[in-house]
Amino acid sequence: MITLYDYETAADCYKVRLLLGILGLPFELVPVDIYPGDDHRRPAFLDISPLAELPVLTDGGVTLTDAQAILVWLASRYDGDEKWLPREAAALSSVQHWLGMAARLAATAGAARMALAKTAALDVAPLQAEAHRLLRVIDEHFWFAERDGGDWLVPLSHPTIADLACFPDLALCEEAGISRIDYPAIRRWLDRVKRIPGFSVMSGVFPASRGRADAVVSTTS
Repeated sequence: MITLYDYETAADCYKVRLLLGILGLPFELVPVDIYPGDDHRRPAFLDISPLAELPVLTDGGVTLTDAQAILVWLASRYDGDEKWLPREAAALSSVQHWLGMAARLAATAGAARMALAKTAALDVAPLQAEAHRLLRVIDEHFWFAERDGGDWLVPLSHPTIADLACFPDLALCEEAGISRIDYPAIRRWLDRVKRIPGFSVMSGVFPASRGRADAVVSTTS
């Protein structure tokens, strides 16, 4: 049985919930109150996650504490079609690149969001500035991808865990004081992700806009 130790509004936890839902995997959800409860620093939780990190996923005898590593584990073990984590060398390398970008988004836009929510004491302005630099790079990537007929971070006909890894901090960046007004290609991609079958929302993330039925994607064909 899969168990996910989770904080509902944490972007890293949300990306794991997204993949679990999209893959249709049953799991037990264990809420951990980071703020104001500080439960992630209590001895019982530190026995599971020594660095007080969330999310934590246990699956049989395996315990994982990094969101990107959890996505790789779930896709490797439960996606028999190898679409969410492709094995072809070029596509796999691209996925790994964007998983690294997801970690950088978490360390900038995600950290700024936590600071503004008063769950972290950080200087927000440098985090916002670096996040804008990352968003410019990502928006340009999508502009060229769309020009060539692509919809996703990795140049494939379907989304991968790279899209799910980057999605939460980009979808929630307005809560970090980072406007998406200058990043239209990112906004279009966010809408495409929301149309993935099995997609689920969280606080601050709304369903896909109405219309554009042709944007609905299939991950099974």
